Formats: sequence, structure tokens, C-alpha cells
Amino acid sequence: MANYYEKIKEFEDELKKTKYNKKTQHHIGLVKAKIAQLKDKEVKRSSGKGKQEGYSVRRSGDATVIMVGFPSSGKSTLLNAITGANSPVGAYEFTTLDVVPGVLEHKESKIQILDVPGIVHGAAMGRGRGKEVLSCLYNADLIMFMVDVTRPEALSVLQKEVYDSNVRVNKRKPDVRIRKTARGGVRVGKTVLLPDLKDATVKSILKEFRINNADITIRSKIDADGLIDVIEGNKRYIPGMIILNKMDLVDEKRLEELKKEIKPDVCISADQEINLEELKDMVFNKLRFIRVYCKEVRKKADMGVPLILQEGATLRTMCVKLHKDFVTKFRFARIWGKSVKFDGQKLLKLKHRLKDKDVVEIHLR
Repeated sequence: MANYYEKIKEFEDELKKTKYNKKTQHHIGLVKAKIAQLKDKEVKRSSGKGKQEGYSVRRSGDATVIMVGFPSSGKSTLLNAITGANSPVGAYEFTTLDVVPGVLEHKESKIQILDVPGIVHGAAMGRGRGKEVLSCLYNADLIMFMVDVTRPEALSVLQKEVYDSNVRVNKRKPDVRIRKTARGGVRVGKTVLLPDLKDATVKSILKEFRINNADITIRSKIDADGLIDVIEGNKRYIPGMIILNKMDLVDEKRLEELKKEIKPDVCISADQEINLEELKDMVFNKLRFIRVYCKEVRKKADMGVPLILQEGATLRTMCVKLHKDFVTKFRFARIWGKSVKFDGQKLLKLKHRLKDKDVVEIHLR
């Protein structure tokens, strides 16, 4: 049986020793491709041993947020503080041994928050039930990295484990098309400059994945890692935020040092309930929520309970969420709000983009 772990570590050590420059970028790209292939083989080997690993959590609310952090970083305390859930809290590690859900109600939205067992170094490879925990990320709409002020080094470990579990945080899916052909070798077309990715490196990486004949069109600025992600096609692109917890345990000078070091989105104390409203606002904004109010014909709009959608949502998006038949029965809509030129404007096309606090009156056939 091939020892994939040892081979992966050898290649990773080689990368650490290799200084990146124009002369070495091609070699580094190839080594990264080899590591990706070895990890893929290890996943296939381990998944064949038994049943699929992972926690089963039913999605609810308008979005799902998962908190990841080292054991005893304060995830359970925060969950209880912002949702009223009853996640066990203790001054010892691994208090949470299962996934504990809670619901954050904020700005008329209902957001499912999941407190998962603490992640440790090597989680992506299965240590400390890591694969089970990280499997939850695939259904998340937002990842919250919880970092204890006394252990700031945790952030880089957490980010690596999440990365190794095929999740890309705060990144967009690259616009790259690969069309396999019968012959002709690899032909590379680009609409952007790629200083960190030469055509020769693109071709070598593709060949490493046994793609010897293909037309590849690259419309995003990517590096070797981005290209490998596209080839593998098994990555999830999810927004994330960094929370620095237990700010009450350090003085102002140390807190400022930590802010520069790890660049948190927000500093809080879950235990003392400091800056929790700021945290809630940030979660809402990171999820890119907009609130749309429904209005029945010849009646006043119901401004109490909005429909929660995401930025970029259209009338079609709204119709789909309201009822499966609304798209086919749609005649027109009247809209009051920022997305139209004047209140009560009549819209005939479903592609019209809505904005926060729009009031929409849908007319059906």
C-alpha cells in the first residue's frame, strides 16, 4: 500500500525549501500538482474503507453559518449568547462532541449557526474526528473562524485544515474552461495576464492530470493552485470571517498587536457579551442578504416579515422562492424601492434585479 502521507510530506517540505521566483515557478507548479494527486488518491483509498464520514445536520433558516476553531476557543459560549441555544460550555477542551445548532434572528432574517467540535492540527486527514467536522462545511453559506486571543497561531492552522478539505474561503470560482479534444495537444487561450502561470506550466500541470489534448481558456487571474482547483473540480467557494474572541483577557496594547497580526473582522468577548451586535451585523452583511417585502394586489405591503434573498437576486429568484409555479404564471410586477426609477413601476421581465427593502407586487396569469 502506498504511503501517501509520507510522499505528501516530502513534497510539502520541498516546497518550503524552494524559494519562489521566475525560475522556480514552473517546478513549484508541478510539485503542487503531484501533491493534489496524492491527496486525491488518499481520499479515494480512505473512503473505500467504510461508510461516508460526516455529521448529518438538517439545514434551516435563510442561511447556515458554521463556527470553526480550536477546542475551548469560545464557540459554544458565543452560540448561546447570540442564539439562546444550549451548547455545553466548560473550561476544558472538547466540551462539544456533536454538532449543536442555534438560530440567530437578526434584521428579520433567521440564520442557522452550527457549533461543531473543535478542530485540531491534521483534522483534514482525519485526526480528532476532523473529517466529520469539516464535512459540514460543504453545506455552509459562511464560515466563522473563532480565534482565542491566547492562541492566535490557531488561525493559520484552521485556515490550512479548511483549505485541505477542499474549501476555498473568500475566493471566487475561477473563470476557466477546459475542453478535452481528441488530438492537437494542449492549446492555451488567455484574456488576462498571468505573471505567475506560464503556458508551459499550464500544459505540464494538465499532463500531470493525464489531460494531454485540450483547449483551455483562462479568463481569471489564477496561479498554479487555482488551475489545479479547476482541474479537480471538487472545490467549494464560501465566504468567511475571522473573529478574535476573549478580548477582555488582554490589554489594549496586546489587542492592537493581534489586530495587526491576524486582521480579524471583529473583536469580541462572547463571555462578557462585548461587540456581539457588531458581530451580528457583520454576519448579515457577509451573507449579502437583502430584504424584500411582498405586497398583495390592492392591499398594503406586509412590512413585518420580509423575504430574505441575496444581493443579485432577481424577480425570478423571488418567484422561485415563493412558489414553484410563479415563474410560469408570471405576468408582471410592480415595485416600490431603490431598484426602480419611480415607485410602482411596472416590470415585465423576470431578470430585473431587486434591492434591499424593495416592495414587490407580483401579478400572475
